[in-house]
Amino acid sequence: MRDLSAPFFFPSLSTSSLNISSPFCSGSRSSKTFKPKKNIPEGSHQYELLKHAEATLGSGNLRMAVMLPEGEDLNEWVAVNTVDFFNQINMLYGTITDFCTEESCPVMSAGPKYEYHWADGTNIKKPIKCSAPKYIDYLMTWVQDQLDDETLFPSKIGVPFPKNFMSVAKTILKRLFRVYAHIYHQHFDPVIQLQEEAHLNTSFKHFIFFVQEFNLIDRRELAPLQELIEKLTSKDR
Repeated sequence: MRDLSAPFFFPSLSTSSLNISSPFCSGSRSSKTFKPKKNIPEGSHQYELLKHAEATLGSGNLRMAVMLPEGEDLNEWVAVNTVDFFNQINMLYGTITDFCTEESCPVMSAGPKYEYHWADGTNIKKPIKCSAPKYIDYLMTWVQDQLDDETLFPSKIGVPFPKNFMSVAKTILKRLFRVYAHIYHQHFDPVIQLQEEAHLNTSFKHFIFFVQEFNLIDRRELAPLQELIEKLTSKDR
């Protein structure tokens, strides 16, 4: 992340823009996704954990919903929720792809102060400056590859998580945050026009509570949306 010298700008959010919707309430939302949805195998323990998470979210208490269920493995809980956040962000970004173009977003940014350059350490080792749609395509493809890797995200019962799992999960979540940041800073007007703001806010609030609960993203990485984070979480402290 490159910290540019331009003054920090935060999009003005009206009270109505901070609407929160009921989690997992699809309603009239577009079913379009940016990348194919990542499915957790039905009947697996991880699937049961996901169902538990959905049921707890339905209560409306997001702080409670993110807590590690009693007797469960932290790695598995983080894995299930990481897949879920990938699917949520995948769908959210899928609704505004028509507005996020090479012309409208020639760089991947979160307001004028924060610009992101892409590198994955494998295919692209030196960070490159690219448009937001290209960056997000790189990012979501990279995340998808990690989630599909059975050595990193084992789906079978009894297969242990690797020692570097939490480090990989933190990197995934840090990068997924950047998609939220880009949407809020650069595309919040179309989100409102599409009446998606309540869904976006609920998803982001859930995401923030989760990463705060397990200290998964460095506070400095959250700076582009710090003001919004304080607004969304202040009533739940």
